[in-house]
Amino acid sequence: MDITGRLIQLLPDVEGDSARGHWVRGGFVIETDGEYPRKVAFTAFGEERVAMAKNLPMGSPVQVTFMPESREFNEKWYTDLRASRIQPFVPGQMPPVSGGYNWSGAAGAGAPAAAPVAGAPAAAAPQAPAAQQGFAAAPPAMESNGEDDLPF
Repeated sequence: MDITGRLIQLLPDVEGDSARGHWVRGGFVIETDGEYPRKVAFTAFGEERVAMAKNLPMGSPVQVTFMPESREFNEKWYTDLRASRIQPFVPGQMPPVSGGYNWSGAAGAGAPAAAPVAGAPAAAAPQAPAAQQGFAAAPPAMESNGEDDLPF
């Protein structure tokens, strides 16, 4: 999931040691645009993700890619928005294409293969037909005679 807004606050870092080694958790808050702006707090785990937010100027427009996660404790539910990426946002610029996520959080594993673009060179590794991957076959490409069929 993605959301855009202005970076308005950095939350204090928390560090510790576990059986797996040293860990760092940080956080930040953004404010969305629109008629009814909302403030949204995110957590970031790991030095790399914590540094992403710290390297952006306060008040700058950002795009945050995150995964919501909820857990129960003493019959109460707590929701956490875990940021996997924070980057500068430029209105009108296309966001980078990411590989998608599966439930384990591994990038790329849950995303379908991209369809080839007409006129682009063929990929080095052949892929199985769409029907074998569990997807419906794509409709045949239409030839363009140089005119479009738009009414305006």
